[in-house]
Amino acid sequence: MSATRLKQWVGIFHHRLIQNLLALYGVHVASYLLPLITVPFLARVLGPKSWGLLAMTQAFAGYLIIIIEYGFNLAATRAVARDRDSKKALSDLLAGIIGAKLLLTGIAVVPLLVVRRWVVPFQSEPLLLWMGFLWAACRANGFLWYFQGLERVRLVANLDIIFKITATVCIFIFIRSPAHGWLVLCLYGSGAACTMLGALFIAYREPGIYLRLPGPRLVLKALRLGGTIFISRAAISLYTIGNSFILGLFAPVYIVGYYAGAEKIMRAFIGLLKPATQVFYPRLSHLVNTAFDKAVKVVRMGGVVVGSVGILIGVAILLSAPAVVQLILGPGYPQVVPVLQVMAFLVPLIFLNMLLGIHWMLPLGMDRQYTMIVIAAGLLNLSLAVILAPRFAQMGMAWALVSTESFVLLSFYILLRLRRLDPFSRPVIAPGRVCG
Repeated sequence: MSATRLKQWVGIFHHRLIQNLLALYGVHVASYLLPLITVPFLARVLGPKSWGLLAMTQAFAGYLIIIIEYGFNLAATRAVARDRDSKKALSDLLAGIIGAKLLLTGIAVVPLLVVRRWVVPFQSEPLLLWMGFLWAACRANGFLWYFQGLERVRLVANLDIIFKITATVCIFIFIRSPAHGWLVLCLYGSGAACTMLGALFIAYREPGIYLRLPGPRLVLKALRLGGTIFISRAAISLYTIGNSFILGLFAPVYIVGYYAGAEKIMRAFIGLLKPATQVFYPRLSHLVNTAFDKAVKVVRMGGVVVGSVGILIGVAILLSAPAVVQLILGPGYPQVVPVLQVMAFLVPLIFLNMLLGIHWMLPLGMDRQYTMIVIAAGLLNLSLAVILAPRFAQMGMAWALVSTESFVLLSFYILLRLRRLDPFSRPVIAPGRVCG
């Protein structure tokens, strides 16, 4: 290889987009693959019942995360990408969102107390539930959204990776019996707290970014900023992160363990492409306003890539499910295999839904339409769960999720087609002009 060609290859890795992509893949490994490494250990040490209760707690904590994040991970990222050259705007945005998240953290205690009182599996495990709240609060109050909007995520990503690796190592050291489920969430929460404080310190060390109290005006402005996306994310949670909790309302906790085992494996595979989609969100938010033709080409290329990769991963899961379950969960979970095979159909569906919804409709400002579709999907999933879960347990919950994701993809495509904004057709109508 010539010196010039070598220099070109090295130069690619100095490009900010590539550095952000690599950093987000590091965060993905820490967020999805590291917990997956602990699954074989925890599934064996905790057993189906305790591990199912842990999964149910994590699913409920996911609802709390949605409340506290309030859509800021998308809405605030878009705002930072838009105002990245104004230090005053960034300072106001940081203060407002910090204040809003503190307020929302207090509000999240209310559903915690309701669940503690009325959901039977949690009545005997209050410590587990409170550790779930700790993990949710620390994770939801993170600052990756800020650095993602600036397209400078490498340093914060490294912090996140270090503390998640530390938490994972501690799990292998300290978890020794089914009674230690609460300690798993305590360790995850402690790692998230360290990342949160480190990112906050880095954000306010930047020249021109000043610390100010989050007054009512800034808090209300922040809440208005994320309101629409919060509603959509809350609806999405009804058919993504919360299904283990919903299933636990109709089935014993060991059944939740079977469903959660398949879901964790499936989500780890789906996460393989998530960093690539995350890194393009702020870029597309910028391109749709400055270079619409280029934005359309990026989405078209992304559709080919995510569609092809999604089908390949789905087929791989379908064929390898028995071996994967045996390897990861061990011999005590044969009921997980058919659930994972059903969930294989989710991979291409979710990839395409992220592309058309989050990475195309939201940058186009179609927040309201996006929200209406996912609200309908959340209600559909909840209805199907009530019908199918009591009769078919974990298999019913899996088919409810596949049906819901299919509905979302079809709705996104029909809406974009009717608006002449389908990125895979020609022409695509941009404001005031036609883009082919």
